[in-house]
Amino acid sequence: MSEPPKFEVIDRRRQKAAEEQEQQKTETPAPPAVAPDTNTPAPGAPAPGPRLVVNEGRRDTETPADEAPEAPQMPPAPTAAEAAEQKVAYDASSQRLEELLRAQNPAVGAQPPLGFEHLVQQFYVSAMIQMGAGGQEGQRPRVDILGARSTIDLLGILAEKTRGNLNETEDRMLQTVLFEVRMAFMELTSMINMQAMQSPPIPPPPVKG
Repeated sequence: MSEPPKFEVIDRRRQKAAEEQEQQKTETPAPPAVAPDTNTPAPGAPAPGPRLVVNEGRRDTETPADEAPEAPQMPPAPTAAEAAEQKVAYDASSQRLEELLRAQNPAVGAQPPLGFEHLVQQFYVSAMIQMGAGGQEGQRPRVDILGARSTIDLLGILAEKTRGNLNETEDRMLQTVLFEVRMAFMELTSMINMQAMQSPPIPPPPVKG
């Protein structure tokens, strides 16, 4: 248990008397002898007053607890005018790219506009590839099970955030794709668990004597 803090109080009245005596020394050639006052601060010392002494003789090495980091602040959202201006510039840039591609490949027609179904299809293809689909025949499929789970979870977030804002065709497509990838994920994890149970345990490394 640490010792209670000690307080050292300096009497301001004694200090005032000492200042008056010092002033008399400068005015009178032979001032009377005055007993030294141990409570009087040395010249240049900070102003007298109560001073808190905690565990005197030991240097305090503790640092205050760090404050909780502030959450990153998002920049202000663009105004409607800024967003509209950027959209016009983006469409113009995209159109120039289309013209450049058609000039280099005349047989390639214009790309169809993207819709919600393309977004759902992108998630579906990514999840299936991460679960080993689309590999070359005869090669062992490469499985990224954690990546597949993240993609499926993102698809679930998309379904949650767009609930009530999709037409019947879009909603049916999204729910069907989400059902399919979740079923494929469950089948794959079941196979992984069965293989783990059938595999012999890995022996511990030999102890070096």
